[in-house]
Amino acid sequence: MMTATFNVRIGINPISWCNDDLPSLGGETPLETILREGSEIGYQGFELGNKFPRDPAALRAVLAPYGVACVSGWYSGRLAERSAEEEIAAVEEHLTLLVENGCQVMVYGEVGGSIQGQIDTPLFKRPTFTSEEAWQQYAERLTVFARHLAARGIKLAYHHHMGAFVESPADVDKLMALTGEEVGLLFDTGHMAFAGGDPQAELDKHIARVVHVHCKDIRGEVLRRARNGSWSFLQSVLNGAFTVPGDGDIPFGPIIERLARHGYQGWLVVEAEQDPTIAPSYEYAQKGFQTLQSLVARASR
Repeated sequence: MMTATFNVRIGINPISWCNDDLPSLGGETPLETILREGSEIGYQGFELGNKFPRDPAALRAVLAPYGVACVSGWYSGRLAERSAEEEIAAVEEHLTLLVENGCQVMVYGEVGGSIQGQIDTPLFKRPTFTSEEAWQQYAERLTVFARHLAARGIKLAYHHHMGAFVESPADVDKLMALTGEEVGLLFDTGHMAFAGGDPQAELDKHIARVVHVHCKDIRGEVLRRARNGSWSFLQSVLNGAFTVPGDGDIPFGPIIERLARHGYQGWLVVEAEQDPTIAPSYEYAQKGFQTLQSLVARASR
């Protein structure tokens, strides 16, 4: 029996309709279509994408007619390359946008040295920290940056990501061990599975630090081909490595139940990079929502 402390909302990333890294995927789809279809399906909020306005008042005006919230927004951080003070100066506009739209977390993606946006670069060429000193310095900068966000009422949600410095389960372990509690973890089921981890086991290990959840499913056969063929991240996306919950090989039931037992309170965000001409946006967004809605209802009993 679960308690009422499992207070979650289900949101979606607009990547189901249009891809920021690959604008050819759904680039023609208007923002109004994305918001209308997402709200019709039942989503309570959206993460930001490149079609959303960046002025706080304009963003509120765009979201209001559809009754949806701004969940959060990806921030391309470069703390692997620059100081915490430089990052704090760089983040101000994005931070203000999130604060003034009632967000509680910021999705931090490390893009310093990342190959995630390079279509011809295989994933094994991703950057890595080559010494304990480099890891420690990065963790210290990240903690300082997270404290700055916390002072503004925003929790840093660190996104482990394919093609970046923090990709593997061991990377996540190391980052969580070296950073302060101010650094929260964005747990992404699909990226964790792609990186060779067991999503359920890794969630259990770090659940006390999880402040945001991306619910991304994987197609196991495509994933095996991606690894054997040394594909890039974007090649993997184009070939269908990811999909929505309920359409792939990750068992989401135990993951949602574990979050419920822990008393996780926050967003569950459907995020699945796909080609909308192959995986129709509305159909797949609806499948992801219905899967999570059913699992949340079951875990809340």
